[in-house]
Amino acid sequence: MDTKPAKFKLGQVVKHKLFFFRGIIFDVDPIFDNTDEWLERIPEERRPKKDQPFYHILAENEDRSVYIAYVSQQNLEKDNSNEPFTHPSVKLIFNGNDEEGNFILKQSTN
Repeated sequence: MDTKPAKFKLGQVVKHKLFFFRGIIFDVDPIFDNTDEWLERIPEERRPKKDQPFYHILAENEDRSVYIAYVSQQNLEKDNSNEPFTHPSVKLIFNGNDEEGNFILKQSTN
């Protein structure tokens, strides 16, 4: 299976193209790596293809609900809102921001 290159990087702030949430990428799968049951719950007309990167995101919506999202590359775009994040895991995974506003992953202490 040919795979598409990752368009976004770890620590980048993104938003969903169809749903009203934004988040910070903390992990990426080069291709779909979840269950078929998860994928089949998405309506067929919106179901993403498996042969693209999927991102693990510390997400929050406009109601400030926080959660982890698993999103295909085709459904993401860069977020330039500069709004602060309230997700409690941000400080556990990231350590500040770079000059472009991306979050910097904490270095492993192992």
